Amino acid sequence: MPIHATHAMFPDANHDEQARQDFVRLFKLSVQRDIGSGNRRLYEGTVKPAFERANGRAPKNRREIREAMAANPYNQMWSALLRTSQEMLYDIVGPSIERQLPELLGRAKKFSGKLGSLELDPGLEIPSYHAAVNIHCKPGGYHSELTKDDVFAGAEYDRTVHMYLMGSMGPNNDDFGVSAARWVKKTYPNLRVKRVLDMGCTIGHSTLAWCDEFPDAEIHAIDVAAPCLRYAHARANAMGKTAHFHQMNAERTAFPDGHFDVVVSHIMMHETSTKALPRIYKECHRLLRQGGVMMHVDARFKTGNLFDQYQQEWDAHYNNEPFFGTLHDTDLIKAARVAGFAKDKAFETFIPGHYRPSKGTEHAINEQMTRHYFMLGAQK
Repeated sequence: MPIHATHAMFPDANHDEQARQDFVRLFKLSVQRDIGSGNRRLYEGTVKPAFERANGRAPKNRREIREAMAANPYNQMWSALLRTSQEMLYDIVGPSIERQLPELLGRAKKFSGKLGSLELDPGLEIPSYHAAVNIHCKPGGYHSELTKDDVFAGAEYDRTVHMYLMGSMGPNNDDFGVSAARWVKKTYPNLRVKRVLDMGCTIGHSTLAWCDEFPDAEIHAIDVAAPCLRYAHARANAMGKTAHFHQMNAERTAFPDGHFDVVVSHIMMHETSTKALPRIYKECHRLLRQGGVMMHVDARFKTGNLFDQYQQEWDAHYNNEPFFGTLHDTDLIKAARVAGFAKDKAFETFIPGHYRPSKGTEHAINEQMTRHYFMLGAQK
């Protein structure tokens, strides 16, 4: 199933590039669905009984399961293939973006500046949790600049995220944003939304959903990665959407106190750190007006099953997402209270996803048909 462009900034792919990208997507699907299911049978039938014989009890946490599974050749194969599939995303898509980068730079200049705005800060210090590792195994991370006015990382992300998520977030990859925006409209019907801030926006997939759901509101989005923000601004213009993109660190922005009615993030928290998260929550509290709402949509274990948690935490150890597991063990309600939110105003919930893949399609795996997203929320 080819990836189809939904806007004029979307990077192209010739016949051979598309064929290779299709292979990687289907390879990843096979590793997750076919080999991954065998990994569960291995644990239940072999690894868990052996652990119980040796220790007189079942594993008590996901760490013990990981350590018990680590030496098994089948599990090693699953993990190695899954890591390989991630590296192949960039090995396959990167050269395609390089081939058309001059054209993409020209397109970005053509579309930029007509709607919304773009504000970059060349002196911004990239947080260590981004600079120290190549997040998602992407060479150079998302902030590295390859050329003047670079958009490489943003364009590459637009195609790789389609492949990684297998289309499960809809044609514009905006299901997190659509779901969060619709949830806040339903949950807080009397909330007057004049300004929204999207933290960690990358290329604005979720940001633009807020433009659609709140057409009269002023939509702002921040990220630390300039190549992604340039692409995000051009992409928004190509789609006829008005949003304001800023290169800022979510731990300390330049906006005034009480400036926003909603501060939201979509899959940003697990890309931060133990020290950064409470600072971000405190900044959210500062930025919100009285009665405003903070929303952080992210990954979270949906089940108490320890093997499920072990599989879900794989990214923390093998996909350069070191805070992923720690986030699950963090008391986020407490962190919100420490940041200034009242005890009875902070909450954790799962919000329903909006996009529904067709039954029988490759991107309907992993219970996508009944998808719900974890959210840490609080009202000031």
